[in-house]
Parts: sequence; C-alpha cells; structure tokens
Amino acid sequence: MSAPSLILASASPRRRELLARLSVEPAAIAPADIDETPAKGELPRDYAKRMAREKAQAAASSDGHVLAGDTVVAVGRRILPKAEDEATARRCLELLSGRRHRVLSAIALLSPDGTLRERLSETVVVFKRLSDDEISTYLEGGEWHGKAGGYAIQGAAEGLIRRIDGSHSGVVGLPLYETRSLLKAAGFPVG
Repeated sequence: MSAPSLILASASPRRRELLARLSVEPAAIAPADIDETPAKGELPRDYAKRMAREKAQAAASSDGHVLAGDTVVAVGRRILPKAEDEATARRCLELLSGRRHRVLSAIALLSPDGTLRERLSETVVVFKRLSDDEISTYLEGGEWHGKAGGYAIQGAAEGLIRRIDGSHSGVVGLPLYETRSLLKAAGFPVG
C-alpha cells in the first residue's frame, strides 16, 4: 500500500521547510484564497481554527489529503493583523513591546473522504521592552511583511524575545508536534 498523497494549502516556504523536518514532501501546493476577516466578536482561538478549517475545505481534493494552517497573534481578545505596511507593523510591535502575547497556530487535515482532523497549538511569547530605535531597525529589515503581529520569530525578532513558552515551530507557522500527530493518524510515514 502506498503512502497517502498530501496537498499543502499554503504558499508559505516556511511551512514547506517545517514539513521537510518531518520528512514529508507535499505532492502539490494549492494555496487557499479565502476571506480572512475575523467575524464580529470572534475570539482568537476560534478564528485560528476556523481559518485552518476553511483553507483546508477551499483546497479540498479527491487526489489526496489537504493540510492547512493559520497562525494568529493575539493580545487578550484582540487579533493582530498580518502587517502589509510598515505603519501596521510598527503599531503591532509597539503594542507587543514589553508584554506577553499568545500565538495560536491551528492546523487542519482534510482527507479525500471528507474526514477533518484538527489541532491547535498555543504559545506564549514575551518581547523585551523595545526602544524606538530597535523597532525602526527591525522594520528596516523587512521581515515583518505579511507576518501576523508584524514579526517573524525565525529571523531578527528572535533576538528581541525574552521568553517563549510553547511551540517555536507553531510561532513560525506550523506546529510540528501537532502536525506529526495528525499526519500519523492519517497514515502518513513521518520522521
């Protein structure tokens, strides 16, 4: 019996790199194009899970299992945006400066028969108190672009983080422990 086929519902090179750590190579990449607007009053955990689920469903295929994920940066009940401009990234970093926040990384695995498996990783991240110069220097590097909360932990921002309690890979965008569990349950050979 051959191994099942995996379709990754994401164009993120980071997610592909993380999957490779599990010795998993997607057979296809099919980024899901969905409306990612949070519903009014939607809590961060519910939003992350809904996004992963909807991305998997949008990329559903009879050709294989679809793996989708979503990463949300939250301060209390507030969902921080993906920074598409420097002003948004600056506002996010100013808000995160010197305080703890949560990174919720949801994954969904949809099988060809419609079976949906889901997991959620929650990580607490604490930034040091950031000076205006530190924020400006970080922004000049451009890593913030398109990143939830305006930062990428796998880059220079890691030097600004005092503490992390949870999954580093989840903050990057694909919690490997949870992903491995889902893939093993679906019969994938994982490393």
